Amino acid sequence: MTKGSFLSCVGVAALTLFAGVTHAQTELSLWYHGAGNAEERRILTGIIDDFNAAQDEWSVALQEFPQAAYNESVTAAALSGKLPDILDVDGPNMPNWAWSGYLQPLQISEDALSNFLPGAIGKWNGEMYSVGLWDAAVAIFARKSVLDENGIRIPTLDKPWSGEEFTGVLRKLKATGKYDYAIDLGLADKTEWYSYAFSPFLESFGGGLIDKNGYQTAENVLNGEDAIKFGEWWQTLFEEKLAPGTSQSPADHETGFLDGRHALQWMGNWVAVKALEKYGNDLLFLPAPDFGHGPKIGAGSWQFGVSATSKHPEGASAFIEFAIQDKYLAQFSDAIGLVPATSTAAEMTKNYKKDGSLAVFFDLSAKQATLRPVTPAYAFISPVFQKAVSDIANGADVADTLDNATDEINDNIERNGGYEPKAASD
Repeated sequence: MTKGSFLSCVGVAALTLFAGVTHAQTELSLWYHGAGNAEERRILTGIIDDFNAAQDEWSVALQEFPQAAYNESVTAAALSGKLPDILDVDGPNMPNWAWSGYLQPLQISEDALSNFLPGAIGKWNGEMYSVGLWDAAVAIFARKSVLDENGIRIPTLDKPWSGEEFTGVLRKLKATGKYDYAIDLGLADKTEWYSYAFSPFLESFGGGLIDKNGYQTAENVLNGEDAIKFGEWWQTLFEEKLAPGTSQSPADHETGFLDGRHALQWMGNWVAVKALEKYGNDLLFLPAPDFGHGPKIGAGSWQFGVSATSKHPEGASAFIEFAIQDKYLAQFSDAIGLVPATSTAAEMTKNYKKDGSLAVFFDLSAKQATLRPVTPAYAFISPVFQKAVSDIANGADVADTLDNATDEINDNIERNGGYEPKAASD
């Protein structure tokens, strides 16, 4: 071999090696809260495989956690500087994670989200931090035959029950003697359900968890006249045994409506398919009642965001933008029954397309959905509210309980400097 041919071979080898290096995919770590859910895992790993195959710059690797341990795992990782590139975060917790320095703004154009339900987009302090592949909605589950038998008007989105009408319906159903309870509100589920499901009632009365004008105080909002009216109504439900109280068992919550022991149920779309299988065309999904300030339901579910410590935020954002394609939103919806985040994805599903059996939940999300307070303080507010409504359900003085909850929240906000963005205070 001549010197020239030898150098030529070396050059070809070097170029080949260099080409291999430049095309090696950079690994991005993704943490997900849904360990143990086979359907979620199947779809998410499919999205990851599609993304990894669609380009040669990034490769996403999945690590799963049980939901009960997920938030603690993220907090521990943040303290030790070991956050992954991509996190999923429960929507109402996002502002706290952003304020705490766990997340950075997404590098996704808002034009890509123009068709999204508001509850599926996470914004705080003027920046977008997270986006979800689905939302969730709550409705009153009822049977048409039961309402017709008792001469009860079927409410609509345009003409929901008033608060007085709703309470009258519950009393009428209880008085039949056919049911253990007129409605199951789900007090057995002692999780974020309390704030998600019940604070919209408070807001419909005209109260709230915190003054949304600046998010600096709960005074006259959580303990004002309207909030007290909510608390008195809430307590009446349990005094009159219209609904199971805080001692309700998980089994009763899961089966009471399906077994016919509860006439109605205040419940989410994630169990709607099971109810449809039981009652078929007799099943109705009714809108929230209007207690004077508009009918309201909760909004905001799990969403994806980019960790503040990711060295590759552009790649992490690219994966999230890839994952929010309509076809993937539709797959999640068909598999686990959640509300697809866009109207175009809804039309690709079997249940949420026009005239689909669950299409009403998309309309409920679009028309009645109310975000929980978009503030880092929410992580503290939520358990305080849960305790307050639990205590009121168990007979505690309404005004004193709401005053105490208000004081706790205000003290927390003051201790944390009003939860001002940390970058602004440094």
